[in-house]
Amino acid sequence: MNIGNLFQAGGVVMWPLLFFSIVAVALIIERISFWVKISGRQNRVVQNVLRVYRQDNLVTALDILQKNTDLPIARIFLAALELEEPTPEEFRLALESEAQAEIPLLKRFQNIFDTIIGLAPLLGLLGTVLGLITSFASLDIGDVGGTKTAGVTSGISEALVSTASGLVVAIFTLFFSNSFRGLYQRQIAWIQEYGGHLELLYRHRYERRQVSPR
Repeated sequence: MNIGNLFQAGGVVMWPLLFFSIVAVALIIERISFWVKISGRQNRVVQNVLRVYRQDNLVTALDILQKNTDLPIARIFLAALELEEPTPEEFRLALESEAQAEIPLLKRFQNIFDTIIGLAPLLGLLGTVLGLITSFASLDIGDVGGTKTAGVTSGISEALVSTASGLVVAIFTLFFSNSFRGLYQRQIAWIQEYGGHLELLYRHRYERRQVSPR
């Protein structure tokens, strides 16, 4: 069955399902591009920044971060390191505040994915109901010869095709949505880990500055 026949068999609900599938594919491509871009560079950049900062070379650390401001972790680190002599508590609050500000970017489109996952099977179910209505409307008890069986067959086909299409769209979107959710949770844990490392380095630096003579 080619695409044209599939849409003809599936009925009117195939059009919103097509729209949802196009939206899902476009957003999935954008999210894959986003995660590939940051995953390939972030670890290297952060390790380099922590190494340089551990050597008390703040200027070089800031320079590295400013060259990578397209990375969430770089923006988080910059928010704290650009403060002028903050207390450890202020430093920690800057890290946490910026990390919270980055969460919507990391979870981008998740609500749209959830909407598609929820609506696609319902549209398939709606197609099932409409197909059965068509089938029952085509039945004629007095039609002994079965001359109107084409309408019954068409209705059953619409019911089955629409249901299957709705499930396919939902399952496809659910797979990638859960994958992106896993990447987001891993990213949050990673930010907390390296943010904690930076905070400890700053605390040591702050304490040394406090005890050293001016």
